[in-house]
Amino acid sequence: MGFLVLIVRIMGRISTFRSYQFVLLLAATLAVIAFYYFGSERHSFSSTTKRIRQTQANTNRNDADLTVDTRISHIPASEQQRGEELDVGEESDIFRSRKGSSEAGGQLYHALMMFTKVDRSRSLQDKFRVAMLSMVKLAHFLEGEVLVLHFVSDQASQELGQRMLQEFLQDAPFKYEIIFHDVVELTQKLFPIVEAMQKHFSAGSGAYYSESIFFLSVAMHHIMPESLTRIVQLDLDLKYKTNIRDLFQEFDKFPPGAVIGITREMQPVYRHTFWLYRKENPKTRVGEPPPEGLPGFNSGVMLLDLSAMRASTLYNQLLKPSNVAKLAEQYRFKGHLGDQDFFTMIGMEHPELFYSLACGWNRQLCTWWRDHGYGDVFQLYYGCDGPVYIYHGNCNSPIPDD
Repeated sequence: MGFLVLIVRIMGRISTFRSYQFVLLLAATLAVIAFYYFGSERHSFSSTTKRIRQTQANTNRNDADLTVDTRISHIPASEQQRGEELDVGEESDIFRSRKGSSEAGGQLYHALMMFTKVDRSRSLQDKFRVAMLSMVKLAHFLEGEVLVLHFVSDQASQELGQRMLQEFLQDAPFKYEIIFHDVVELTQKLFPIVEAMQKHFSAGSGAYYSESIFFLSVAMHHIMPESLTRIVQLDLDLKYKTNIRDLFQEFDKFPPGAVIGITREMQPVYRHTFWLYRKENPKTRVGEPPPEGLPGFNSGVMLLDLSAMRASTLYNQLLKPSNVAKLAEQYRFKGHLGDQDFFTMIGMEHPELFYSLACGWNRQLCTWWRDHGYGDVFQLYYGCDGPVYIYHGNCNSPIPDD
């Protein structure tokens, strides 16, 4: 009603205005009308922002291929000069390009690293720098071979990782592919498989290893395409002392029935974790130091034979919630280290599933348990004879300089 009164008053004065005044008054009137009209929907900055975010959320790739988000390829300058070209395929899924690489006579070497929350941690960034620079410095692959680096990452860490990798790999003398996997999408696929075991091998709600993604190695054979048959999973806090290609040659040493290659734990972690079982079974080898004991595993460096994992009836039966619960009860086991705990527990019952990597492939440097109640037996676990191929600076331990 107030609006109509305003119009009447304006029209009543029109006759006394000159033409240019009339135009100005008309423009002002239209502005008032526009304000009332568009304001009737009661839009605001916050409500508009909310609608934009909802639109963006609705356009997410709910049915996206979870095997790949980003690809970066590289061919060494020396091969470009010779006019050689690596055919890695044009498909959006990197694993479909394997056929093209094989036809060119090449072989793909897959390695995966967890790369979440790195954007928030200078410490993780420094560790990643040491790992990648040492890897690139010593890596050598044959003509036509390709190192495929997989990173499971959040968006912010991916953006940082891409910038860092451009620096680290700019002079790489070998062919490589870089693939970033969305941590949220992989977690959604993993959760139904590993949900039941998390309560046995996690520190609790919100803890680092309680997130499903840190059980990726346990069920990677269900997550990755069947065309991916072998992959090495590596922690970020490593320093390479030899050609990483040599690590892949360890797959050829797997005995029949083995599905995973892994190094023993070099602290009395599982002497402590299995304390109740050891108390009830005083003559057990569980938790005892090498060479006769079963000290458990460390997951800093792992060789996953995905084809063997898919084919192993025994291994897949052990993933069933009822069997996980049965073994956890049998060994009185409650861990907090994710996949490492699961592999350790089933390894006590079924050691034939594992190929024992030499300790030099994962020379762990953490000494935490030496100062927390196990100093008298610590060296029995910590010792590692033979050459060191990869240093593992676990629990923020310093890594020796070159």
